[in-house]
Amino acid sequence: MSSDLFLGIDMGTSGCRIIAINEMGEIRGRSHVSLPPPQRQGRAIEQDPEQWWQAIKQAFTNLFQEVPAKAVRSLAVDGTSGTVVLVDKKGSPLTPALLYNDSRNHAEAHLIAEQAPPHSGALGPTSSLAKLLYLQTRPEALQAAYLLHQADWIAFRLGAKLGISDENNCLKTGYDSNQQEWPDWLDRVGVRRELLPTVVPPGTLIGTIDPSHTETFQIPPQAKLVAGTTDSIAAFIATGAGKPGDAVTSLGSTLALKVASERPIFSAKYGIYSHRLGRLWLAGGASNSGGVVLRQYFTQAQLDEMTPHLQPQQITGLNYYPLPAQGERFPVPDPHYSPCLAPRPRDDITFFQAILEGIARIEAQGYRQLQSLGAPFPSLVKTTGGGAHNPAWLQIREHTLRVPVIAAHETEAAYGSALLARQALS
Repeated sequence: MSSDLFLGIDMGTSGCRIIAINEMGEIRGRSHVSLPPPQRQGRAIEQDPEQWWQAIKQAFTNLFQEVPAKAVRSLAVDGTSGTVVLVDKKGSPLTPALLYNDSRNHAEAHLIAEQAPPHSGALGPTSSLAKLLYLQTRPEALQAAYLLHQADWIAFRLGAKLGISDENNCLKTGYDSNQQEWPDWLDRVGVRRELLPTVVPPGTLIGTIDPSHTETFQIPPQAKLVAGTTDSIAAFIATGAGKPGDAVTSLGSTLALKVASERPIFSAKYGIYSHRLGRLWLAGGASNSGGVVLRQYFTQAQLDEMTPHLQPQQITGLNYYPLPAQGERFPVPDPHYSPCLAPRPRDDITFFQAILEGIARIEAQGYRQLQSLGAPFPSLVKTTGGGAHNPAWLQIREHTLRVPVIAAHETEAAYGSALLARQALS
């Protein structure tokens, strides 16, 4: 059996994860290195990109104590969507990285809203495009060569040509994945086009490992670098979902839905846009409902104690719409939408189950909303996050959705990027 390894690097804002897989997709090694917390000042949230690189190097060192570096054949990187940095012609950062949740750029977002189509992924103050318009005004921008997304900069440091990005990371910078071009309306908001990267599909070969890493880590000089994606798309890939109608629900603090479609789905009203992935599109939306509601009423110990006593075959009949506070994004786009968690039964187990039933109905309503916009209704739902490990909740959701709901075997973004790295050489 071949000993070839394929690496997926998941670069976040709290840490770096690397997973090594073999040709069969089996995990052969993994490592994780934490990052210092970002610098926060009001809506401004920044991080030093060099901290990313130091974390990468330590993660490599740890990984190659577990697996042989000489077996690496390809690598792909995913990063947080909307995290960007300006670099000079040598790729050196000229500014701190503005993180995905940096929301200082309201004036820039207003300008974009006047020119961008309503379905653009570049809308809002946290978009990469709003950050670019802000960064262009800084004195350092005079020496700027490119705006790079987090994954782009890491790929460059590994050996990729400077100024290359992928379609998924570029969506929030204004890239039109449907037409596969930087659109004309970017000129009307004053974008310096020379700063925009060259865009390729995820999974494209974009270079070979830099010779210095061959010396430092013993990675073979012929190891290929592969264009990555965003962290959420990498996590979708990790589940193995990939056919039209395959869906992934992430049940963490909030509820996020994605379904594979043969056509792109966009709706500014519902905050829906689509990422291209091969010949398919991933369309999705996110609700404010989710595990955060449960945490308002119960500790984890209480939830663990009550879970075995749930009776998913006996519906409570309580028609809840569980939200942590007023306001919903999807499937009900209403900032004033009120949570419904009454009447509350005296029995905590019944109350717990009614909340789970309510979240399941929101999930089903979300997929129906996507279907009404042109996406297929799921034929299979793979689920990730903490809620994926509650068997009673899985039964409740299967009953509500009327399709199979299964816990995804693999869910880490680094695993999805490793699959991209492997696929590029297959």
